[in-house]
Amino acid sequence: MLKEIIISIQSYFEAHRFIVKHRLWKWIFIPGLIYCILFIVGMYFFWSSSNSAIEWVLIKSGVKNWLDRVQDNWISFFFVVGQIIFRLVSLLFYFSLFKYFFLIIGSPVFAYLSEKTESIIENRDFPFKLSQLLKDIIRAVKIALRNMLWQSVYLLSILILSFIPVAGWITPLLSTFLDCYYVGFSMLDYNNERKKISASESIELISHHKGLAIGNGMVFYIMHLLPFIGWLLAPSYAVIAATISLHQAKNKNVIAL
Repeated sequence: MLKEIIISIQSYFEAHRFIVKHRLWKWIFIPGLIYCILFIVGMYFFWSSSNSAIEWVLIKSGVKNWLDRVQDNWISFFFVVGQIIFRLVSLLFYFSLFKYFFLIIGSPVFAYLSEKTESIIENRDFPFKLSQLLKDIIRAVKIALRNMLWQSVYLLSILILSFIPVAGWITPLLSTFLDCYYVGFSMLDYNNERKKISASESIELISHHKGLAIGNGMVFYIMHLLPFIGWLLAPSYAVIAATISLHQAKNKNVIAL
């Protein structure tokens, strides 16, 4: 798995050189700008509403009144930490839902961008067929909805775990790795569809090469630490990097396609 993660991380640097060399900036900035705007608006509404949501949960559950009666510094400390952890996990849950929404609406661009990347790498043309593009879009939407469902189930379980003092402190890390995997999964599947690999076969293939998906998702997440520029570049870079990583993994006999 470590070798696959390294390949995925290195593929982002290759993706940057690839984009510069082949002048693909318009395919980076247009979807990136839409993503950036939606991300900023979404984060604003999340932060403005999260305080009220946490306060409502504490009041309805009776925890707030209990803490006021107990007035124990250590118990209060653990619950403050718990609130922070709960908010982080909630943020990751929100971000995962937002990400799938964008993957669905951006699927036509990402499917085309993945195809264009491979056509340049292999120096061959993929004849444009509207029917095939529509199939790719439908496949991407189905995969996104499937991943969203399963990730939501896992994240809701992790969200419940976050309420447990001390043990719940690892939940942000679990949530992050889970989201990294599903982000990378979606980016890699654009290539599998083009190679006529069925959805079930794609799920099995990627599950046996989790490192490629996790590595792709990790860098996608890290790019979000760079405000605006990172948000602008992350989606399209992830698609191109996923295509390059599969190509490199195939050449290094890490994966058989």
